[in-house]
Amino acid sequence: MRHRSLLVLTTTVTVGALTLSACGSRDDKSGGGDSGAKTTVVIGVDAPLTGDLSALGQGIKNSSDLAVRTANKNNEVDGVTFKIQALDDQGQAGTGQQNATKFVGNPDVIGVVGPLNSHVGQSMQKVFGNADLVQVSPATTAPELTQGPNWQKGAKKRLFDTYYRTCATDAVQGPYAAQYLYTKRKLKKAYIIDDKKTYGAGLAGTFTDEFKKLGGKVVGTDHINPDDRDFSAVATKVAKSKADFVYYGGEYPAGAPLSAQISKAGSKALVVGGDALYSDEYVKLGKKNVEGDLATSVGAPLETLDTAKAFMKNYKAAGYKLPYEAYGGYAYDSTWAVIQAVKAVVEKNDGKLPGSADNRDEARKQINEAMKDVSFDGVTGQVAFDKYGDTTNKQLSVYEVKNGKHKPVQTGTFQEN
Repeated sequence: MRHRSLLVLTTTVTVGALTLSACGSRDDKSGGGDSGAKTTVVIGVDAPLTGDLSALGQGIKNSSDLAVRTANKNNEVDGVTFKIQALDDQGQAGTGQQNATKFVGNPDVIGVVGPLNSHVGQSMQKVFGNADLVQVSPATTAPELTQGPNWQKGAKKRLFDTYYRTCATDAVQGPYAAQYLYTKRKLKKAYIIDDKKTYGAGLAGTFTDEFKKLGGKVVGTDHINPDDRDFSAVATKVAKSKADFVYYGGEYPAGAPLSAQISKAGSKALVVGGDALYSDEYVKLGKKNVEGDLATSVGAPLETLDTAKAFMKNYKAAGYKLPYEAYGGYAYDSTWAVIQAVKAVVEKNDGKLPGSADNRDEARKQINEAMKDVSFDGVTGQVAFDKYGDTTNKQLSVYEVKNGKHKPVQTGTFQEN
């Protein structure tokens, strides 16, 4: 929904397949709660809805929409009706920053879910921070977003108290993969490649540090342009290196053809990556050439969690055209976290949302403050945040491409040596 929401007397608001009745007016200063009056508020959703990463972005949008549908159907926050406004960042930092400015400028927006990409998240943080507008990402994993640029030196510093995330960071994802490959798979020689972006380079860095610490050998390194699709030169170097595997810090649009071309170059090296390779699109693009490749992802497989059963059932019943993908459960939980923060603020203010329909500055401030204490049993498990805004759920999983599907082979937590 890209239009600005307006409240009029007995307006009927349609959210996806649900039709909801919203009463009240924009002149209603009470914020809802009295005599059945309702206030409609907007949760912004930022993700790549078009382009190479749109499969992941659409899964985020749909899952956020499902959370809002559920909250409205169950009257989760008395006196409040939720809507989403989804904006397409196309995986571009500049566009993400523009979207952040649009969200801030719309007084109906009381929280934002997203983005997918860490470099996009970096471009949005200051905009939201200046406006006290809370942001909960289901997918950005670069540690510096919450812990500052010097986190690896032990000088962790939270730069923006409006930034939260429901996914584990690359501070644990990279090392977790290194331990699995070195200890469980007995693979000792790695060729490291990254796409030079915030997520890819950071993930490759944390993986490399842990792999070397364990005794692994890096037999080569390279950087690629994520927009390229001809990686024959790099593939030839990988084949000559006799590496056991390639660790790729990057996303599936480039990762799949990279893996396919490495195979065609005569190398038997597996390609291993992070959560941005954990997508059905990776297999569709790489076909049989990516069989046996590995990817880590945040959390446990949803199909193994009792807490996720209702989400998967309801997502299917809602009739979304595209799957929820790797971050659907986390997007639902991110949206639900915003809803729970709104609920806490409404209860604190005697059933009302602070401010007026034209000025929600105080509501935004209180919602952001309430987020730090949000805790609930979510789709992905227990949802809560530490002092940096990071999830307290540190579980990770390893998936292997088997018969054209990502199959879980291990779930656990990173054990620091």
